[in-house]
Amino acid sequence: MLKLETLVVSPFEVNCYLVWNPGDNSGVIIDPGDEDELIIERVEKAGFQPKAVLLTHGHGDHIGAVKPVKEHFNIPLYIGKEDASMLSSPSENVSAVFGYKVVCPPAEHLVADGDVIGFGDLKFTVIFTPGHTRGGVCYFVDRFLFCGDTLFQNSVGRTDLPGGNYETLIDSIDRKLLTLPDDIICFPGHGPSTSIGEERHNNPFISGRRFV
Repeated sequence: MLKLETLVVSPFEVNCYLVWNPGDNSGVIIDPGDEDELIIERVEKAGFQPKAVLLTHGHGDHIGAVKPVKEHFNIPLYIGKEDASMLSSPSENVSAVFGYKVVCPPAEHLVADGDVIGFGDLKFTVIFTPGHTRGGVCYFVDRFLFCGDTLFQNSVGRTDLPGGNYETLIDSIDRKLLTLPDDIICFPGHGPSTSIGEERHNNPFISGRRFV
């Protein structure tokens, strides 16, 4: 049974997720947006061995603590290949738009739709969901979907920033996420968790679009 801890970091209230398997004590850190000291402390308190940092997309609010976390644990970074250039560019990752400049090291691994990435007993399937950014991805493991800023409880990701496209986002949700079973638990980049069924029926942006 997977274990999960949610850390809400930065003024943007980004959900950073710690996910690990107590069977072999391997885990990952998803979207370390800020507050590296807190993230490191909580990983060490949980007692698992982080094997990677996974990014759902390249916006500055989701990558702010990548460098110190990555260096502290000496672990590789994964991101959707279309978002790779955002890591080194405050203009592309839009941190400059909000009055601060975030950069982080390049990713060792660029992921694409359908990739399966393994860390010990953990196996994540990559689901390519562009729309919020050009290279946004979700990570699916067990019955958990880490959906970044693609899908929220009763909402969807914003598309008014560079690289965003509303029609593309809704198409990604429709074709890639609403095909999943209702009981899949969704862990978004901001706000509370939800489920595919909850959003299928109640999300005003997508309800009634697809039933399986």
